[in-house]
Amino acid sequence: MSKRKRFSQEFKRGAVEQASQPGVSCAQVARELGIAANLLSRWKREADSEGHHAFGGSGKPRDEEVARLKRELARVKKERDFLRAAATFFAKESS
Repeated sequence: MSKRKRFSQEFKRGAVEQASQPGVSCAQVARELGIAANLLSRWKREADSEGHHAFGGSGKPRDEEVARLKRELARVKKERDFLRAAATFFAKESS
């Protein structure tokens, strides 16, 4: 089973902009970009309905915070392990 392709916000906006040109069809632009015509049509509808806020992504602010906290926890654990090793080293040196 293949993974689902993800497209950047800039790619989607560019594709919608190309498809919005007069005399150009969604199917033609989709063929040129190598994507399905119904996908481009959906992007175009989303851009028309949501305007500047279209293609915001599927992540939620809470998910971003959880990811940030996990990165911070990993950094703090590395620091703790380093300090523990340093304390052990210096304790052996002083005795």
